Amino acid sequence: MPGKCSTVLPRTAGSPPPLGSYDADIIILTLNRQHDTIEAINSALGQRGGSFHVTVLDQGSSPDMLRELRKLFAHRPNFALYESKTNLGVPGGRTASTALGHGQIIVALDNDAIFATPWVTANAVRLLHRSPDIAAIGFNILAADGIHPDQTSWGYPKALLPRFKDHFDTTTFVGAGHAIRRAAWVAAGGYDSSLFFTWEEYDFCLRAIALNWRIIYAGSLPIIHKVSPEARLCWNDQRMQYFMRNRLIIGRKWGVSWLALSPLILGYLIRAKRLGCLQAAWNGIKAACNSTTPRQTMPKAMRSYIHRNETKQHGPWFNRLRLEFFSPAPAPADD
Repeated sequence: MPGKCSTVLPRTAGSPPPLGSYDADIIILTLNRQHDTIEAINSALGQRGGSFHVTVLDQGSSPDMLRELRKLFAHRPNFALYESKTNLGVPGGRTASTALGHGQIIVALDNDAIFATPWVTANAVRLLHRSPDIAAIGFNILAADGIHPDQTSWGYPKALLPRFKDHFDTTTFVGAGHAIRRAAWVAAGGYDSSLFFTWEEYDFCLRAIALNWRIIYAGSLPIIHKVSPEARLCWNDQRMQYFMRNRLIIGRKWGVSWLALSPLILGYLIRAKRLGCLQAAWNGIKAACNSTTPRQTMPKAMRSYIHRNETKQHGPWFNRLRLEFFSPAPAPADD
């Protein structure tokens, strides 16, 4: 079931969240990237304007890195380091981290990213408090220069890229930096840990939208994403296989026919060919065909929301193929 995690995680530094209420949990998953991780943690601990607790879950870093993290952060307030003996994947790791706290808002930051200002988390909390129908917010993910959008992390229709400083309703968010209302997380069932890597945000958002929640992108909430090459899955290996498999499984879960998915499949096969990982894409298609995920009915209001905030923004399929699959820009970096 989405959102479930029975793994017992030992805390090796810091202290658990306070027993009483507090504004937000800031969660960070780590797997090596020592220098970047330390910067990300310090950035999270530097957030101001509210009551926050930082939870770091390591999923297999080197012993030297773990010793360094314990030494640096053992006595920092509002901080806890947990260590998993196995890599739970991105959705599994974030599910486990989320379960360790009880803040009203869950803010997640990649470990090769930093908050662009000390007020991002506080402003996200305020935005969610002002708009009780919002389930999740995608942050403005900037490139390393802190000025321009990180196009490898733009998970929205490309026609919207010039609006990277604006706010707009959408159907997903990019995991590198985001906020989720805990009440919506619980209601929608959290992440599906079986996806392991990529598209878990979209899967969660669709379940939230089916319950009449909104998802928004907020250009006023910036993070800086360095896109570290360390510990990334390669596009010509597991990455493309997960990318293709998970997207098709999610489509089929909501009753989308293989015929209706065929333009999307064609586009991703074109992308896979350009990236030199066509076989991995085929493996992902086969895995999706073998999936036994139960089908769900898409409510009318959900279909209207998706048409308004996704389908319409992409435009006709030939336009999407031209902009997104034949584009010279690199393929998206999903976490």
